Amino acid sequence: MVSAAEQMAANTSWAALGKATDLRNRILFTLGLLIVYRLGTFIPVPGIDGQALREFMEQAGQGIGGMVSMFTGGALGRMGIFALGIMPYISASIIVQLLTSMVPALEQLKKEGEQGRKKINQYTRFGTVALATVQAYGLAVSLEAGDLATDPGLFFRMSTMITLVGGTMFLMWLGEQITARGIGNGISLIIFVGIIAEVPAALAQFFASGRSGAISPAVIVGVIVMVIAVITFVVFMERALRKVHIQYPRRQAGMKVYEGGSSHLPVKVNPAGVIPAIFASSLLLLPVTISTFSAGASNGPIMSWMLANFGPGQPLYLLFFASMIVFFAYFYTFNVAFKPDDVADNLKKQNGFVPGIRPGKKTAEYLEYVVNRVLVLGSAYLAAVCLLPEILRNQFAIPFYFGGTSVLIIVSVTMDTIQQVQSHLLAHQYEGLIEKSQLRGKSKKRGRKGPARR
Repeated sequence: MVSAAEQMAANTSWAALGKATDLRNRILFTLGLLIVYRLGTFIPVPGIDGQALREFMEQAGQGIGGMVSMFTGGALGRMGIFALGIMPYISASIIVQLLTSMVPALEQLKKEGEQGRKKINQYTRFGTVALATVQAYGLAVSLEAGDLATDPGLFFRMSTMITLVGGTMFLMWLGEQITARGIGNGISLIIFVGIIAEVPAALAQFFASGRSGAISPAVIVGVIVMVIAVITFVVFMERALRKVHIQYPRRQAGMKVYEGGSSHLPVKVNPAGVIPAIFASSLLLLPVTISTFSAGASNGPIMSWMLANFGPGQPLYLLFFASMIVFFAYFYTFNVAFKPDDVADNLKKQNGFVPGIRPGKKTAEYLEYVVNRVLVLGSAYLAAVCLLPEILRNQFAIPFYFGGTSVLIIVSVTMDTIQQVQSHLLAHQYEGLIEKSQLRGKSKKRGRKGPARR
């Protein structure tokens, strides 16, 4: 049976968007900051040989160069001030979240409310600076080794590090502003816009290869069908739920007696979302990026081996990528997204129970059993979506980077943003109904006649 709130959300008219002033301002604010981000990707880091960089990125566009350029919105290909993108912040956030669930002091800090959350956010920013500094230094050294710097030396390294770290911190601030004053999750939208911005050029290159005969028409049609099928599959799986039946007993509070009821606990097939794919990608991104940029110089045997075996489409790359996705899907779910002990404890406090299962420890064990079984499907789905485009792109020699992680991010962010827009429209609709009811109440009071005098 559909609730009244769900019926109202389904009947929400998008025509009300023009009347919802607050929502319109939030959307314009978000678009404005995203435009600032896109403009920043075209501002180059000082001291880079632009011609040599363009030639290098054209050669690396089908491999890791295309992968990192896709995630940074093309900023890495142009070596812009946002070349590191927002990935250091995402990695720091995930690390802090995992540590919060493992370190008792941080877990206690998380339970302290707003003050604890601010402290954890501060630790995340410190971690972002540390990760961005290490990545910026590695990138600066790799640029020098690849003969892409006009004046290599200590000054070039320092200026590159300061510029790239500052760009990442500015992106982090932009994301926080979008989340607080705009619409949607700011960090996710920055990644989303970076991926979407590279799609038109990639499609143009893809169809140009088809016209020149480098790719057969059958492959072009097959890739388009595959993209549509993957997007449909992702949407279906992201909305899939395993409902655990919850029963609430009859209870009495004072003189009132509340009848018992039943509900369900929704367990998503993929509780961790796109986090496992992003974290696995970030682990694979840095070492191979450094190897790629320093490929022009005499690399050591370790870096040469990494470049040969951990490039996109290689067997070791696919095996490591799949293993990391499955590991982080389980680890993140049980330590951050869905803690069976905490859920069972909350149900016990609310007098809720799973029929046939004793409240407390037995309920936690049952929920852990259910989530374990659901995650077999969820982690397999994540791994399949992330690896299938990699395998097909490598087999058919598609001349641009297209990965399942990008599809996951695009679909997840789109669904989340649309849901938030609908929530704002629903709130605006409620406000309108309340105002109308108040006006009707006032008009009735004004029209009511007093008692006639005798």
